[in-house]
Amino acid sequence: MGRKSAKIATRKGAADKARGQSFTRALKDVFIASKGGGPDPSTNFLLKVAVERCKKLNVPKDNIEKAIKKGQGSDGIGYEDVNYEGYGLGGIAVFVEASSNNGTRTVGNVRSYFNKCKGSLGVSGSLEFIFERKARFYIPAEGVEEDDLTLHLIDAGAEEVEKEEEVFEVFGPVDAFGSIQEKLQEINVTPDEAALVRTPVSYKNVNDQETLKQFNKLIGLLEEDEDVVTVYHNLELQEG
Repeated sequence: MGRKSAKIATRKGAADKARGQSFTRALKDVFIASKGGGPDPSTNFLLKVAVERCKKLNVPKDNIEKAIKKGQGSDGIGYEDVNYEGYGLGGIAVFVEASSNNGTRTVGNVRSYFNKCKGSLGVSGSLEFIFERKARFYIPAEGVEEDDLTLHLIDAGAEEVEKEEEVFEVFGPVDAFGSIQEKLQEINVTPDEAALVRTPVSYKNVNDQETLKQFNKLIGLLEEDEDVVTVYHNLELQEG
């Protein structure tokens, strides 16, 4: 059974409609890729994907270079990955991935966001049963033959290959991330995005307008924080 991108907590479609949010998200991906695999796009596949996405969004070159240098710690400041888990109003699970050079500042900010929006920050591992880690790729559909792509990627370990409008959404287990990445390189296909993400195992259905208002406020505050990399949630988003 397929997943719809609207249910993915990164809220890709909504974020890409806003230029500022798009820049921020794209540059955070550059930072993450640089931090995890080196500053050279020719040898760092994830960085190549992130930089290409920035170029498509017309992100200034200087901003891209700054994000790469930041990921390498060239400013003399080390960044550590840290996760935060909590609940928004109405019991909506919210999982926050961050990269910080000051953990005290970051946890203080994240806790204040939850408190302001009538939620609560939990302990590490409290949402382990709600989200599962997956490899995810977004591949432009233009010029790509669906059946061939599907066969190649299933052979590489992908569990799902679905076409959503002009993009193929590919999901697989975490341990298949590398093999899928290598297969894409082998068949000369460059994804728009490639990442390890957290997808909800179960969803929370909420219709109360005040709850939704507070939830949207919480997500907005978190996504605007410079230390926050990605925000996931399990709210069942209504279509239409």
